[in-house]
Order: sequence, then structure tokens, then C-alpha cells
Amino acid sequence: MSDHLVQQGKPVSAPAVGTGGRGQYGRGVHGTRPRQDGEDQRGRRRVGGPEPEGLRFFGTTWVGHDRGYAVRRAGVSAGALAATVAACLLLRFAYEGLRSAAVGFFVHALVVVVFAVCGAIAFQSTWDGFRRRPADPVREEALRGVRTVGFIGSLLAYFLRSLTEAPGEGLRRREYATALTRHERRRGHRAAATGRPDAEQHGRV
Repeated sequence: MSDHLVQQGKPVSAPAVGTGGRGQYGRGVHGTRPRQDGEDQRGRRRVGGPEPEGLRFFGTTWVGHDRGYAVRRAGVSAGALAATVAACLLLRFAYEGLRSAAVGFFVHALVVVVFAVCGAIAFQSTWDGFRRRPADPVREEALRGVRTVGFIGSLLAYFLRSLTEAPGEGLRRREYATALTRHERRRGHRAAATGRPDAEQHGRV
């Protein structure tokens, strides 16, 4: 019996079958384990550090592209495309209803222009929201009605963005990396001031 199974003359039971080969410390056969929430990409436990912000439909899976990230992205992309097509068909039926009512060319043109302009504004506003935080909350609140009318533009922006990443992932990743850098810098300053490194925060669980 090896030293790993005998400690101070007392036998220690081997990992049970079906536990993934995890031993006394919860690690796998090769000393690895899946990354859990609250850990960085190196598997280190963050104690009092910044936490990643969750995204709609994705949670925090965007951090390590795990826990079904690819499946969620495919689902969001397909769902946004289906919703866009359905919305276009709905608007077409509404437009055909206006034509049947014989309301005149001016009304037809006005409806088309309103939906086209609102859709373009909604698309640009939604797309910009994926890249940066709104600089003017009052303006964003004023555009809420426009985005509601031009919801097709928002759906289209969501679909196109999901083809490359989770919508809003790039912004959250930059903010998270900045927060981690600041946290590490503050922790380094504290360690230098006390004269000892914070072993608990650097150690693995």
C-alpha cells in the first residue's frame, strides 16, 4: 500500500467509483478539476476579488467559453433570426392591411419611413450598447420608444453580434480584465505594505 493510502498507520480509502477519480482533496486523477464559479482561468480562488457580470442567456459562461457557451450562442443566434423573420412577416401583413384600407399614398409612405428610421436607430443603438456603456442615460431613456417601434433593428443587431460572440461579451471582458488588474495591483500594494504575500488568495483550493 502506497504512502498516499497510508497516513500515520491509518489506511485512507481510495476514491469511490463514479466520483470521477477524485481523491481526498476533490481533484481529478491528473490533479485537475473543472473551473468553478469564483475562480479565474488558472483555477485560483478569488477571495474578495471582482466577479464577472452575467449576460442575458449566457450568465458567466462567456468568461471561459464553457458550460454550454457554444450551444447557447447558437440558440440565441437562431432565435434572434427566427424572431426577425417573424417580425418582418408581421409588418408585411400590417402593411397589406393598410393597402386594403385605401388610406392613401402619403400614409403608406409615412409608415414605411417611420419603421425604417426607427429600425435603423434601434439597430445602431443596440449595436453600440454591445461595445460601450451609454454615456447619456437620459438620451437612452428617450430612445426607448424608438427602439420599441424599430424592434426589428434590435433583433437584427442581436443576431449579427451572436455570430461572433455573446452580445455584450467584448465590453464585459474588457471591464472584467480592468477590474482584475486593479484588484491585483491593490493586493500587491497591501502585500508590500504588510511585508508578506497573501498566500490564501494565491493558493489553489
